[in-house]
Amino acid sequence: MSRRRPPRGASAALYPLGFLALLAAAWFLATAGGFVQPYIIPSPADTWKALTDNPEYLWEHTLVTTGETLAGFAIAAVVGVLVAVLMVYAPALEKTFYPLILFAQVVPKIAIAPLFVVWLGFGTSPKILVAVLMAFFPVVISGISGLRSVDPELLELTSTMGASRLKTFWKVRLPAALPELLSGLKVAATLAVTGAVVGEFVGANSGLGYVILQANGNIDTAMLFAALIIMSALGVLLFAVIQVAEALLIPWHASRRNRG
Repeated sequence: MSRRRPPRGASAALYPLGFLALLAAAWFLATAGGFVQPYIIPSPADTWKALTDNPEYLWEHTLVTTGETLAGFAIAAVVGVLVAVLMVYAPALEKTFYPLILFAQVVPKIAIAPLFVVWLGFGTSPKILVAVLMAFFPVVISGISGLRSVDPELLELTSTMGASRLKTFWKVRLPAALPELLSGLKVAATLAVTGAVVGEFVGANSGLGYVILQANGNIDTAMLFAALIIMSALGVLLFAVIQVAEALLIPWHASRRNRG
């Protein structure tokens, strides 16, 4: 009688979960053994206490960062895809604007975030703008690469059969671009979280970035670690949502990747 193998998704999850368990064990041993001071690295118990003792406080600020992240990611996704399409269909635009997009990506966002606060004030707009700038570049790059990954012979075939450029885009180019585009969206989702928090570092009175700054100023490393854990969990959750969307939109690609 053959032994039942665990589902592929469950077996794949064992590796990161096992690694996280090892990190948690090392964290516990380092703090319990007195190898590091609590004001440098808090113990897992102190971090858990900070999470459980301040649920309303952390939830309120998490909602603020989540809203900024989702808004920034949505804008970056829509505008990024549109820019990628325009650059693919109009090479002159790519030659003109691609260097500028690359330049904007290279500029450290923490260096220009104060300007956004001066221009837009201390509301959510500067944080959303930083999130957009962080998430925009991978969407554009993956979109351009995906739209150009179509076999030229297939494009010639659709042209000879009388298909319009719009129909060719919807039926051929876009489906072929989805694997790379969704991969770029996964990266963009995690960067949007970082962008929102970076914007909160510069000027905010709410959000996880504000919590981290307050905890750092009060030397409350347990609260700082709690906020970092929530921030990381938010990025992982957005990544997982896009991965589920990928499995629904292009199941053949997801199953092929799992087999590999």
